[in-house]
Amino acid sequence: MNFSLEITMKTDLSVLPKLKDVYITMLPGNDYREVANKAKELVQSGFNPIPHFPARSIKNFDALKDYVNMCKDFGVKQALVIGGSAEPIGNYHCSLQILDTGLFNGMKIGIAGHPDGSPDISDSDLEKAMKDKMPFADYIVTQWLLDPDPIIKFISKQTLPVHVGITGPLKISSLLKFASIVGAKNSLNFLKSNATKAVDLLRPKDPNDLIKNLKSSTQNFHIYTFGGLKETNKWLEKNNYA
Repeated sequence: MNFSLEITMKTDLSVLPKLKDVYITMLPGNDYREVANKAKELVQSGFNPIPHFPARSIKNFDALKDYVNMCKDFGVKQALVIGGSAEPIGNYHCSLQILDTGLFNGMKIGIAGHPDGSPDISDSDLEKAMKDKMPFADYIVTQWLLDPDPIIKFISKQTLPVHVGITGPLKISSLLKFASIVGAKNSLNFLKSNATKAVDLLRPKDPNDLIKNLKSSTQNFHIYTFGGLKETNKWLEKNNYA
């Protein structure tokens, strides 16, 4: 199986697990130059950095070109192109617009998948957007999920490899909070139906349960740590995943 990890600009690179692929989140308000420099540090440390390119957080073509060129000059070979959750700060409102510029030529491109739907766009618009982006993409990275059924259904419809988003070992109470924030309705219902006692809310949810149900559909998993990098490292080492 193949695992990748998502980090923020604040993540200390010295404590990263031995996973090759490391995604760098570009949150609203982050400077793309700082993200590119974080990618440079990762290249120098022997990782394969995959910076986020959130369309709605990029001001214009010149800024996008500068961001892409900085990454390429630093040795970045891969990018995750997404719409982003912020209100547009400039000319772009969807990932297709920046994919269509041709600036990413020569890079391996990932796009976002939403088996659980999105609070920002209707299911029909999501499906159309996926079809429109397919010619530009090499693979799909999904939002983090817990219920295997919609993931398996989603994977069965795709023509590209799917990297399934999972969380590290977090308490169910924390997962409920994050699921509510991102609007992951199926995962939210799955959590509620499987947390039968109050004590369950305090027990870490082991990602192996989900992986076991999905490994016949995909061998690629993308880890969202939500600040639990230490626990994720222990889990990876314990299971010989890193």
